[in-house]
Amino acid sequence: RLDRADGGELPFTVVNGNPGYINFLDALNSWQLVRELDEATGMPAAASFKHVSPTSAALGLPLPDTLKRACFVEDIDGLDDSPLASAYARARGTDRLSSFGDWAALSRPVDAATARLLRREVSDGVIAPGYSEEALAILCEKKNGKYNVVSIDASYVPNPLESKEVFGIRFTQKRNDCRFSPKTLGDIVTQEKDLPSTAKRDLLVALLTLKYTQSNSVCFAVDGQAIGVGAGQQSRIHCTRLAGDKADTWRLRQSERVLSLPFRSDLTRAARDNVIDQYLHDYEEDVTAEGRWQLYFTSRPLPFTKEERAAYLRQEARLSLASDAFFPFADNILRAAQSGVRYIAQPGGSTRDDAVREQADACGMTMVFTHQRLFHH
Repeated sequence: RLDRADGGELPFTVVNGNPGYINFLDALNSWQLVRELDEATGMPAAASFKHVSPTSAALGLPLPDTLKRACFVEDIDGLDDSPLASAYARARGTDRLSSFGDWAALSRPVDAATARLLRREVSDGVIAPGYSEEALAILCEKKNGKYNVVSIDASYVPNPLESKEVFGIRFTQKRNDCRFSPKTLGDIVTQEKDLPSTAKRDLLVALLTLKYTQSNSVCFAVDGQAIGVGAGQQSRIHCTRLAGDKADTWRLRQSERVLSLPFRSDLTRAARDNVIDQYLHDYEEDVTAEGRWQLYFTSRPLPFTKEERAAYLRQEARLSLASDAFFPFADNILRAAQSGVRYIAQPGGSTRDDAVREQADACGMTMVFTHQRLFHH
C-alpha cells in the first residue's frame, strides 16, 4: 500500500513495471540524493543504489578515456554529448560488483544516451523527473517490458515531520533537511588551509552521499564522484577501511595492467567485473594460475603483485573524504592517508578531536568541521 502521510496525491507515477517495497525505498532515497547534488552544484547528478544505500553518486563531468574503458562504456553512443549519461556511467562504474542489480536515480529528464546505458546493465529500475520519448521506449523494452520506470514531480516538498514504524511502534521526528554548500566547508581546523574549488565540490558529493547512506558511513570522492562508500558498519575504522579498499580498487581498475587484460570475447561485463576483483585481491588460487586463465583470457596475463599495486596507489591522488559523524580515533586518518586522501570533512565533536587534528596535520591534510551529523537509518 502506498499513500502520502498528509493525504495528498502521490508525487510520482509508475510509468512501467511493478516496483516493490525495497524498490521504493531505494527510489525515494536516491531521488533525494541526486536532487540535492544537482541543487548544490548546478550539475546533472546520478546515483546507483543497492539495499537502501548508494554504491556511488556522481556529477555529469566528462569521462577520460581510461575511465570509459574501466567502466565499460567507451562504446555508448552519445555519451560525450550527455552530462546525465556521464554521471550515471561514473556512478554505476565506481563499484560495479555492488551496483549489479541496482536502482538508478537521475536528477534531470532521461535522454536516449542515458537510457541506452541503463538498458544494457543489470538493474531493477530508475527514477527521474521525466523521460524523452526515445528514452522511454528504450527502457520499456528492458526485462521483457517489466523494467521499473518511475517519474517523480521534481517540485514535490514533503512534510517537515516524518514517521517510521518498528514492531508496531510509530516514531515521528523532524526530517533531516540540512543543505550543504561551499559555505558549509568554512571551518578549517588544520594547519593546512588549502581547499581548492575541486576539493569543495568533491566534499559536497561525499557529504550528500553520506546523508542517504546507512550509518555508520564514510565516503571517498574525487572528480565529482563518490569512489568508495563504507556503509552500515558498527565501527568507524571498519567504514574507513571498507571505503578505502573500494577507492583503491576503483583506482587500480584504471591502471594499464587491468585495462589491457586479454579477456575472452564471450565473457560478459558482469563476469569481467568478478574476474577483475579476483585479479586485484589475494586468493590462494589466482585467476592467472596455470589451468585457470583459459576460462577468462585469450592469453595468460601477468599477475598484479602487491608491490606493483602499492606502487601504483602511491601516485598522487588528492582524494576527499567525508564521515557522517566524528572520527573517534586517529587511526581513520592514517587509513585515509594510505589511499591518497588530502581533504577531509567531518562534524567534529569528539573528545579526541585534538588527536585526530594532529594526525591530519602530520599527514599534511586539510580538515573541515561541518558541525552537522548525518546519521541515516
